[in-house]
Amino acid sequence: MEKKDIGLVGLAVMGQNLVLNMESKGYSVAVYNRTGSKTTDFIQKRASGKNIAATYSFKELAGSLKSPRKIMLMVKAGSPVDEAIDQLLPFLSKGDLIIDGGNSFFKDTIRRNTKSQAKGILYIGTGVSGGEEGALLGPAIMPGGQPEAYDMVKDIFSDIAARAEDGIPCVSYIGKGGAGHFVKMVHNGIEYGDMQLIGECVWALKNALGLDAKKIADIMDKWNSPADELSSYLIEITAKAMGEPDKESGGFLVDRTADITRMKGTGTWTVASALELLVPIPTIAAAVFSREMSQDKDLRISVSEHIKPAQEKYDSNADELIKLAHDALYIAKISSYAQGFALLEAASKQYDFNLNMAQIAKGWRAGCIIRAKFLSRITEEYEKNPSLKNLIISPFFKDYINLNLSSLVRFIEISHKVGVPTLAMDSALGYITQLANPVMVSAQVAAQQRDYFGAHGYFKLKDGSPQVLLKEDGSYQEYHTEWMEERHPEKKL
Repeated sequence: MEKKDIGLVGLAVMGQNLVLNMESKGYSVAVYNRTGSKTTDFIQKRASGKNIAATYSFKELAGSLKSPRKIMLMVKAGSPVDEAIDQLLPFLSKGDLIIDGGNSFFKDTIRRNTKSQAKGILYIGTGVSGGEEGALLGPAIMPGGQPEAYDMVKDIFSDIAARAEDGIPCVSYIGKGGAGHFVKMVHNGIEYGDMQLIGECVWALKNALGLDAKKIADIMDKWNSPADELSSYLIEITAKAMGEPDKESGGFLVDRTADITRMKGTGTWTVASALELLVPIPTIAAAVFSREMSQDKDLRISVSEHIKPAQEKYDSNADELIKLAHDALYIAKISSYAQGFALLEAASKQYDFNLNMAQIAKGWRAGCIIRAKFLSRITEEYEKNPSLKNLIISPFFKDYINLNLSSLVRFIEISHKVGVPTLAMDSALGYITQLANPVMVSAQVAAQQRDYFGAHGYFKLKDGSPQVLLKEDGSYQEYHTEWMEERHPEKKL
């Protein structure tokens, strides 16, 4: 058998589609799946007549590839990845490359990279976004590992990746170690936020205006017009899905869809990583918590029999509310993406990823789930100022927020009055307004409380200034009040 350019392990739909994508771009591929019948079925059907070869063992797979070998794993995250690597390693040689294209946790990727390097094997943890369609027609690809490892697959990845409107492929070297999978994880966290924010808009329009699914679909379709700043894949598919009829009831499928949203873990990992790195991402967290709440269906049915939130009637202009919802969604998206990029900045420093924010945003412009017109603007803002402290203070977004923040405030107010919980919208607003306050009074109160009950100490502000008093070495000067002595002088020891 003629040696193939690349091997792929795992023939679920994503794996199959990536193989077909590679082959369509002129690359020969050898495939392996743990269940051999699935390999045979793929070769006989979707891969029939194509330059794709079936193998039925890791030894056969390794033997079918050109040297240095390149093998991409498309298996379930967790122990299946470790098992596949352990079974592959005996058949690999120094300089060969393993590519993990699944949604692996970035710390697992760092560990696996170290383990493989010790045996002379190169390793790339690669985020792949775009779902089944993206895998086949062009995904966004986020590879992280050794630069020389990326060089081995740069051409393949560039050829199979999605292309933005300017023709640039949505792939670039992200950084060393687990950088690729960290960036993909944050992408998914932002995706959670986007989906929740859109859902809250739909709920508000439904409750306040009494619109049916088709009318809301039409609104979303307008928001997805090329000239609109909300134009994106998620808005596009929301419009398409909401207009889908339910053949059984004659109504709309969305109204018959159970209000339970499952998740695979990347959103939870994003929130956990933010907690570890001390980076606030409240909108993404709210989206994760809302998904968790959706799964408590029986509890919600039970509670709804006892608690009846007020629902006032909205009697103002419908077009005004639709415009408010549009502008509120855009501002909330700015806030949510700012949170995600702040997390990327923190991880870049903590793990020495050396992430390029403009390059990351540029790579998300097509192929991936969060692809949107909006990302071109983010790319421009980071290209102008790579050391930007936070996305919300970039010139364009700062001006938009200052002009339109009241729309988000008003939309949240109306949503609450018509009985719609807006956890993600609320937190998007809170993130902006907390950052915009040089002195957080709630934090002042909490600092005093901690010192009072636990003698934890506190810092002081300069007189008449929001700046903190510093010691000579530039660190914060710490203070403590002897609360017990002041309140109970008779108990002084």
